[in-house]
Amino acid sequence: MPKKVAPRPSVRERLLDAANELFYREGVQTVGIDRIVEHAGVAKASLYNTFGSKEELVRAYLECRHVSTSERITRAMARFRTPCERLLGVFDAQGELFTDPTFNGCAFVRASAETTHGSSIEHAADDYRTWVRTMFTDLAEEAGVADPESLARQLHLLYDGAGVSARMDRDPSASTTARAAATALFDAAPKAQSN
Repeated sequence: MPKKVAPRPSVRERLLDAANELFYREGVQTVGIDRIVEHAGVAKASLYNTFGSKEELVRAYLECRHVSTSERITRAMARFRTPCERLLGVFDAQGELFTDPTFNGCAFVRASAETTHGSSIEHAADDYRTWVRTMFTDLAEEAGVADPESLARQLHLLYDGAGVSARMDRDPSASTTARAAATALFDAAPKAQSN
């Protein structure tokens, strides 16, 4: 029986894989189009035909990272039974990322720091941050917190701070510290009155 050959990834997939690897490791402004197309093994025209511009490739790269992050966190939260455990489990999922030898900080912070105000890159980063804040708000509400938006803002700061600490201090245990602080914040947060 002949061996099945896996289909070759599409041009779009190869460009996004190359962008993910190079942009995340080196930064979106440092890596030029020529390196991306060489790494992807495609013609330069293919990049422009697929994305139209480098900015749109960066936006698509960030959107892919957003999807993979949300899927990873959703999978991690599924391991927990209660709303409180799921809320705190976000920091466990973050900690798993911090132990990856290729962890290089938050792709969204890095890319938005390298772009202009109002760009599609900034919008992709804003969409991700809105998703994180909404996730924390929804989890806090499910856990019975009286002011879920306020707790979500605090947890989002911990989440961001843990990412910066893990990268800048090369400290994968930053998520454990953030989880402990999140536990204290959750425990201190007034709970909604049940009817």
